[in-house]
Amino acid sequence: MSYKIPIYQPSLNGNEKKYVNECLDTSWISSRGEFISKFENEFSKFIGVEHATAVSNGTVALHLALVTLGIGPGDEVIVPSFTYIASVSTISITGATPVFVDSLEDTWQVDPKDVRRKISPKTKAIMVVHLYGHPCEMDELTKIAKEYNIFMIEDCAEAFGSTYKGKHVGMFGDLSTFSFYGNKTITTGEGGMIVTNDETLYDRAYHLKMHGLAKYREYWHDTIGFNYRMTNICAAIGLAQLEKANEKISKKRQIVNWYNEALKNLPVKHHAEQKNVFHSYWMYSILVETPDTRDSLRDFLKVEGIETRPTFFPAHTMPMFSQKFQKLPVAEYLGWHGINLPSWPELKKEQIQIIADSISKFFKK
Repeated sequence: MSYKIPIYQPSLNGNEKKYVNECLDTSWISSRGEFISKFENEFSKFIGVEHATAVSNGTVALHLALVTLGIGPGDEVIVPSFTYIASVSTISITGATPVFVDSLEDTWQVDPKDVRRKISPKTKAIMVVHLYGHPCEMDELTKIAKEYNIFMIEDCAEAFGSTYKGKHVGMFGDLSTFSFYGNKTITTGEGGMIVTNDETLYDRAYHLKMHGLAKYREYWHDTIGFNYRMTNICAAIGLAQLEKANEKISKKRQIVNWYNEALKNLPVKHHAEQKNVFHSYWMYSILVETPDTRDSLRDFLKVEGIETRPTFFPAHTMPMFSQKFQKLPVAEYLGWHGINLPSWPELKKEQIQIIADSISKFFKK
């Protein structure tokens, strides 16, 4: 159906058309062209890392990061159950085993104490997911990774622009990944990025994303690789988006303030920014009292012309991972009680009031 207020729509009010037309005018539309390196260089500067390599989407960025670190059959990778499925499925695709951990009630992020409990001799890496834009507890997670000499991958797909103690997410991991899908804070339509401060890992990731093409011999491939390259057109859009990144993030935080004010007297709890972090608020997310309330409220808002999304269902409860029964109570609570409300940067205060009035009407009926 067509919604009066959609869950998300991209903001394309910068140089997107100008840069894309440059690609068309010069015929550089595939995986070569000046916008790819420009986007990579400007992105690495924005995050504060040494190296960035653009890829075709956020999921392949995760897969490429895992393969670059040599993760495969026999290895275990610790990952929060409360996350988007790509964080988990990419681990399985390598042949490694995802080991699920619970989340924290206040931040909704991975619980470092549960990470420590789940480490085994087979643990090769921790995948840290900055869910919905709120950073994880990076001091403790970094300490654990160093203590056990295991890799850290940061999944920053939803957290572009977020910071932990003044440092951008993506600066902590051995390899970190971003997504630029159409509903992300900055978008390329489809696209992703891997960033790192390790030149060896950067070279290896770049090599693998380019079909394993040898550096000094044309059409000679010295390893099995992938075609995970970004197109010049996507990079052109990404560069234009990056030019307005701070403006977009500022607008998103303004939207949060409007929501908080409009919903303050209603029986909902929002995903609040905790101390020592800057929350980029990819989505404005709320919790309600029961799963039935969540579903009924979403149905009611749909009739009102307001699109919503449920929070992610915990991966450990899904058919392909549920054979080994386990209870992760916080992940399950967040997955069954949460709603994402419309959160795009151009959302107006008047539209947020319409949403709040509809939610109020639901609870009064």
